[in-house]
Amino acid sequence: MKQKLPVLFVSHGGGPWPYVDEMKKLFAKTAMEFSRIPETLPFKPEKILVVSGHWEESEFTVATSAHPPMVYDYSGFPEHTYHIKYPAPGSPALAGRIRALLSQSGISSNDDPGRGFDHGTFVPLSLMYPQADVPVVTLSMKSNYDPLEHIDLGKALQPLRDEGVLIIGSGLSYHNMRGFGGKDARLVSEQFEEWLNETISEAGAQVRNERLRTWEKAPAARLAHPREDHLMPLMVAAGAAGDDNGYRMFMDTVWNTVMASYRFG
Repeated sequence: MKQKLPVLFVSHGGGPWPYVDEMKKLFAKTAMEFSRIPETLPFKPEKILVVSGHWEESEFTVATSAHPPMVYDYSGFPEHTYHIKYPAPGSPALAGRIRALLSQSGISSNDDPGRGFDHGTFVPLSLMYPQADVPVVTLSMKSNYDPLEHIDLGKALQPLRDEGVLIIGSGLSYHNMRGFGGKDARLVSEQFEEWLNETISEAGAQVRNERLRTWEKAPAARLAHPREDHLMPLMVAAGAAGDDNGYRMFMDTVWNTVMASYRFG
């Protein structure tokens, strides 16, 4: 019987940073930690499912392309970053399995044959699996940002962990575009991260998910996430974790803010 894979939530950083030398120096710790993740897994995943903080739709939507294109969803970066290629194949079979699991749980979904890899997907994967030899399917968030719906989405995806699929939520533990680098950013990001770490590392699954559902009550919550697009992938990861405990894999400090990544199981 195949061993169950863990679930990851990664803070993916800013823009296409691994492809910009000066930015890669800033994110040196994150680059190192991402590259080490594969050796911590029980085996190489057969496929990867990514829920990125850069894709939302009115309904949960699964990318079905066998050869996903690239999505350069950033601006103001060097010209070469708009020609990046991460040529991992897609998996229509996994996409179909995801939709079937959602349907079984009473969750409606759509498919998108044209959706490609945004930087929430290709940035961490380019460091984890630079050979791009593992098929990747992406799944959107739902634009209502309902925490419980995203936790329930994760719960519906749990069987994939027994099927050789690595589930990754890709967002940021702190995401305030106006706050990055500001004088209060460090304090705000640390306050919210302290709550997040306590929630994920110390609480059982039921308490954890309830705390995440009411995340706006956390210290500095809305200062850390004025818009919760980069927090919703964590909700999915927590749901997919089932009863597995979580812990912080590592934390990096960039632009006067702390950014944490977590693992469940």
